[in-house]
Amino acid sequence: MIPATSIDEVLARLTAIIADSEQTGSRAGYFAALYYKMTFSVKQGIANNLFQDGPRMEKLDVIFANRYLAAYDQWKTGSKPTGPWQVAFETVGRKWPLVLQQLFEGMNAHINFDLGIAAAKTMIGADYELLSNDFNVINSLIASNSNKVIRELDTVSPLLSLLGLHASRYNSILISFSIDSARDGAWRFGEELSMLTGSAYDAHITQKEQDVTKIAQSLIHASPLLRLTLWVIHLFEWKNPSKIIKMMNESKKPYLKMEQME
Repeated sequence: MIPATSIDEVLARLTAIIADSEQTGSRAGYFAALYYKMTFSVKQGIANNLFQDGPRMEKLDVIFANRYLAAYDQWKTGSKPTGPWQVAFETVGRKWPLVLQQLFEGMNAHINFDLGIAAAKTMIGADYELLSNDFNVINSLIASNSNKVIRELDTVSPLLSLLGLHASRYNSILISFSIDSARDGAWRFGEELSMLTGSAYDAHITQKEQDVTKIAQSLIHASPLLRLTLWVIHLFEWKNPSKIIKMMNESKKPYLKMEQME
C-alpha cells in the first residue's frame, strides 16, 4: 500500500473502506466510520486554527492514519498486522462481540499503540515537548468524537446501559477502558520513544506491542457475570452490520467546538 500523503487522501481511503464494509457487511466498517469523524474533525480544526502548528498537525494525523490503513491493508491481503490490530481484526470476523467491544478494539490498537509512535515520528529532530498543546487538542477531538459515537450506540444497542451495573467491578477492562487514560499513555509512550534510538527504540516498541496486545485480548474476555450481561445486551443489539455502518456513517458531522470537548 502506498501511504497517504494528506488528510484529504486519508478521508478518501476511509470513505472507500466504509463503502466496502457496508456493501459486504464487514464489521471493519464500525471503526472506520468512527475514524472518519475523528479525521474530519482534525481537518476542520486545522482550517479553524485550533492548533498552534497546522501543518505539523496534518503531518501527525497522516502518519497516525497510515498505521491504521497499513494494518487494514495487511489484514485484507492476508498478511499479519501488529499484535493489537491482529486481535482487533480477528474480532471483526466474530458475530458475538458487541459493537462497543469492536470499537474499543480499534481504539486500543490505534491510541494505545499507534498514536505514541506517530507522535514521536512527527517530532524527529525537534523538541518533543513542543507538541504538547496541539497533542492535547487533537486528543480532545478524538475523545469527543469517540464519546459521541458511543452515546449514539444506544440506538443500535438499546441495553448497553446494563454495563453500568458492573461499573464498580474493576476486574473487567471492558468497563474500565478509558479514552483519557489511553491518550495520556500515548503521550508518555511517544515521549519515551523520542529519547531512544536504534535497538533500544525497537525493543521499546516491541514491549509496548506485547502490552497493548494483552489489553486487546482482555477487551473480549470477561468474568462469568459480565459475560451474562454481555449476552443479554447482544440479544437486543442490531445484527446487521451494513445497517449499523449506515447509521454510524449517516451523520458525518464531527464534534469540533472546544466547549463541546470532554
